[in-house]
Amino acid sequence: MANPKLLALLGVLVAALALPLGAGASNLIDRNAQNVRLQVNRKGEALVSYSAAGRARKVLVWGALNARYPNPASSTPQVHFRLDYSGGWGKYHKTYWKTFKNSCRAYDGPGLAWLVAACKAPDGSYWALQSWQTPLPDLGFSPWTPQLSAWELHLSHWTGPLAKLEVWTDWIYSGRFHDLFGRLSYGGQPVYGYGTTSVGAPTDRYGRLLYLDTFNSAYGSGWRRENSFVAHNPTGVFCYGFYTFNPFKGGYIAPPGYNGGMRGPGNGEKYRITVEGPGVTPDVMWVGNGLHDYDRRNPEDVAYEQQMNGVLDSILNGDKLCRQH
Repeated sequence: MANPKLLALLGVLVAALALPLGAGASNLIDRNAQNVRLQVNRKGEALVSYSAAGRARKVLVWGALNARYPNPASSTPQVHFRLDYSGGWGKYHKTYWKTFKNSCRAYDGPGLAWLVAACKAPDGSYWALQSWQTPLPDLGFSPWTPQLSAWELHLSHWTGPLAKLEVWTDWIYSGRFHDLFGRLSYGGQPVYGYGTTSVGAPTDRYGRLLYLDTFNSAYGSGWRRENSFVAHNPTGVFCYGFYTFNPFKGGYIAPPGYNGGMRGPGNGEKYRITVEGPGVTPDVMWVGNGLHDYDRRNPEDVAYEQQMNGVLDSILNGDKLCRQH
């Protein structure tokens, strides 16, 4: 699936506006932020201060905690922040950020990937800022524009456990290809959205893309973005096979002038999956080792593949898209 988040850098935002973010990006603050600072007051508001594109920014944030569970019988929207990029002028019609009183204490919550800043609010809830390269191009291409290499700054506000990302690696189609599968859940319930675009991008705030990176693969040394995909409705299950892909079909993009043909397979020494947490909960990450090529004459490989097939069958819960062994 082509990366759906190839967006232009944020322009100068109109002052005095307090706006919710769009679908699938409920905790995005900005891109390529530097000198980031997080403050939280006793009213349940956060003030995010940083610089980006040569300008100092003050963003007042409020109005969301944790996440709602998907419910096909309900039209209730997913929780999302209210954002005032004028630092409070849009909400209070004054330079609110100048008198913002920080009451956040030292962070003592769970470990977080890509952490920039975090603290514990007076009411016991947590706030955190994480930053990672969400819009990297798929199929192992190196970024060829500033937008593709941007670091997104994500804000979260939560209590209790984080989303749970479970991943297993094995082989598929009788060992011909490398494969991984897993499930995404929150509070014991599957995480999924209600629709996607023609290239697989979520069309609502419930859906979440899982960004898969591969390490030391056919694409080259180091970490490269392999692909991105959603967890399935209604199981939260996902699966991914490392095949060859045509970078000019299926919504993928290739660098200008690229004529290198098919890409992949991108199986590597290690894998990393990062996914934005449901609602306004933190982003979570999984890292695991890749596998060697399958050897049907090796009893250990045969036994491992049978074991993983059993694991897959145990989590499917009726999922019809990941039944292939």
